[in-house]
Amino acid sequence: MLVRDLSEEALLRRIVPVLPRGRLTLIAAGDDAAVVNAPDGRVVVTTDVLVENQHFRRDWSSGMDVGRRAAVQNLADIAAMGARPTALVVALVMPGDLPVDWAVGVAEGLAAACGPLGVGVVGGDLSGGPLVVVSVTAHGDLEGAAPVRRSGARAGDVVAHAGVRGWSAAGLDLLLAGRGHLDDELVAAYLRPTSPLDAGPAAARAGATAMIDVSDGLLRDAGRVGRASGVVIDLDRAEDAFGDDLDRLADAAGVLGKLARSWVLGGGEDHGLLATFPPDAVLPEPFRVVGHVRPVPHGGRPGVLVAGAVPDVAPGWDHFGG
Repeated sequence: MLVRDLSEEALLRRIVPVLPRGRLTLIAAGDDAAVVNAPDGRVVVTTDVLVENQHFRRDWSSGMDVGRRAAVQNLADIAAMGARPTALVVALVMPGDLPVDWAVGVAEGLAAACGPLGVGVVGGDLSGGPLVVVSVTAHGDLEGAAPVRRSGARAGDVVAHAGVRGWSAAGLDLLLAGRGHLDDELVAAYLRPTSPLDAGPAAARAGATAMIDVSDGLLRDAGRVGRASGVVIDLDRAEDAFGDDLDRLADAAGVLGKLARSWVLGGGEDHGLLATFPPDAVLPEPFRVVGHVRPVPHGGRPGVLVAGAVPDVAPGWDHFGG
């Protein structure tokens, strides 16, 4: 059965029962708007979009894959502010020839990512269009803590990372090369990324001075922190900071003729968390030290270095520059 074979109301009757009700949801989907409790009195809000053939391909991804991915990339942004996610609102654009089961799969993926966290998917919108587009707006609660911004890193802080590095980029390159069957785990890291969401609020409690979701590549996102804070983020050599990731990626890199360190430093969509902490802070699990914050040298500019030098690999993804 295809989407064009059902009315909007009939399609909603298939989708809405799948969506999870969150721990703070007061009024869920079904009215003109939802109502979500905000115990802190402040609401953290972010939005992101997935566009077919730009962010995913249907010949690679199931609806459930896309639903999980759409949720995680937004949940990670909430966590990067030091907040705990509470609710998502989702808009779904679909062509008429999309199978209904694929559309329901998006809801199942959202539920798989959000339900165990007590995050509600509390409403949204459906529309027709030539390609699948999934737009998510996520809400979070700071639980009494101050938000952790990109702009608070200070010279002398340590730089720490939680999560994997380069796995998603490796999985994408395997798929592009038609070799996805060689490593299911790396391909899954691209199709269905995970994020250490609990590490975000834990970092805030531990005194993190700055934090960012690493979605566009370690170098690009570290540079954003450096420029926002007016400092230099000096990352350790990939071999020292991310040796376990390099080891995990070595076989795929060998098959494809790629450099694993390029995936680690420039690959996007792993959705780990990069944070800076005072030098005497006790880092919460699973953060590990991967560099230090330096003052901007005379005549220099804020940004990112690797072992004190300008990086020699591409910095990461840019939506318009590639």
